[in-house]
Amino acid sequence: MMMMAAAGNESPNRNSEDKTSSRRQNEVNKKLKYTSLAILVIQNASLILSIRYVRTLPGDHFYTTSAVVMAEVLKVITCLFIILIQKRGNVKSFVSLLYDSIVIQYWDTLKLAVPSLIYTLQNNLQYVAISNLPAATFQVTYQLKILTTALFSVLMLRKSLSRIQWISLVLLFAGVAIVQVEQESGKQKEAVTAANQNYFKGLLSVIISCLSSGFAGVYFEKILKGSSASVWMRNIQLGIFGTVLGLLGMWWNDGAAIAEKGFLFGYTPMVWGVIFNQAFGGLLVAVVVKYADNILKGFATSFSIIVSTITSVYLFGFHVDLVFTLGAGLVIGAVYMYSLPKANTSTSSTSTASSSKAGESELDAFLPNLKAPGKKKGN
Repeated sequence: MMMMAAAGNESPNRNSEDKTSSRRQNEVNKKLKYTSLAILVIQNASLILSIRYVRTLPGDHFYTTSAVVMAEVLKVITCLFIILIQKRGNVKSFVSLLYDSIVIQYWDTLKLAVPSLIYTLQNNLQYVAISNLPAATFQVTYQLKILTTALFSVLMLRKSLSRIQWISLVLLFAGVAIVQVEQESGKQKEAVTAANQNYFKGLLSVIISCLSSGFAGVYFEKILKGSSASVWMRNIQLGIFGTVLGLLGMWWNDGAAIAEKGFLFGYTPMVWGVIFNQAFGGLLVAVVVKYADNILKGFATSFSIIVSTITSVYLFGFHVDLVFTLGAGLVIGAVYMYSLPKANTSTSSTSTASSSKAGESELDAFLPNLKAPGKKKGN
């Protein structure tokens, strides 16, 4: 009887402790979610603004081709370090995995040459575009990558889009078109021309960059789905090709100048900040998205456009009028609409759950200390 009474007393206490623990965990998750949102906004806005800033400063400029190579090298080193952590510092196992994944499975590695070439081209084009376009105009126009990615997903992966996503893509295109028409006929083009920048060159660069981003992203996703290799290993394979192709591009475009002035010519602390942001930005986003859902990610992209526009007014004298506000508003709304979840179906929910679990398993191996307390790792 006494044992039964004791058990009865323990049960309410245990329930109370579970509720308290659950409440605390929800509060922690909520804080992590909005911290992730803030990081995404800062990363999205700061990369564009900082590239624009360092490329428009007076004096000697760094070679963008060398910056692209340096970002690839840093990305590879980071992913190698992550895999070494996953192997708990076991160098033999680490080297064996690299040899097997890169050398033995060489045909699998060679598949990454195509997206790597496109990503290298895209990274160089981004520098060209931002050097010739106002930061806010670039960021609004660059959202066309959502449209190109969606179209390539439908064509290459046979994905289906919801009605609201198709509507958002139309709004996105309309918003970008309004911004470009306004820029083409407004004061911004005159300001760009006066600063010895080529507006048409910048616009062409960002359009090609959006096309390449859409194709490379979908191609990379297709390769990931057909392989058991980790995201980090895939990034190493991409980085190896990216470094080699970047070096070839650097030699072709700036070889003589770099041979004379040096690889790190024009590098300042601000330039290093841009390179680190570009190298680690994608990996950082992959980590923080673990705590932020897709809607918040879309909201972060939208909010970063607003931050970029406001900052551009103060830093670069950017002129915001009613037409630009209308176009940017359509783009911001479209980005948010596109990120809204589809209507629940058995197929989409299963796909979402499995992709979510796959992403979490990747990140859990990298960040075991960020798991919820008391959560046991599944077999």
